[in-house]
Amino acid sequence: MYGYTENKQEYKGRLSRIEGQVRGLQRMVDEDIYCIDILQQIAAIDGALQKVAIGLLNDHLGHCVTGAVTRDDPAEVEELVAEATAAISRLIRAN
Repeated sequence: MYGYTENKQEYKGRLSRIEGQVRGLQRMVDEDIYCIDILQQIAAIDGALQKVAIGLLNDHLGHCVTGAVTRDDPAEVEELVAEATAAISRLIRAN
């Protein structure tokens, strides 16, 4: 069981809304909407994805890493923290 399992329905709902936003973005391009309006929509989608990413990271730290600490498994803690650090690095580079 992963840290996000308890919030799976919430994540699925957020991702469905993001999917709808992306479809709307495609329609905007098809309809030759003003470029600044399209950029504004892209920023909204990016922000929504960032919220999902932060939530998943929080769940990872609060469940997976905390579980390893509770099990007193330093090697697993180190591995999970390294994974989280790499994920954060990828998120930062994406921006």
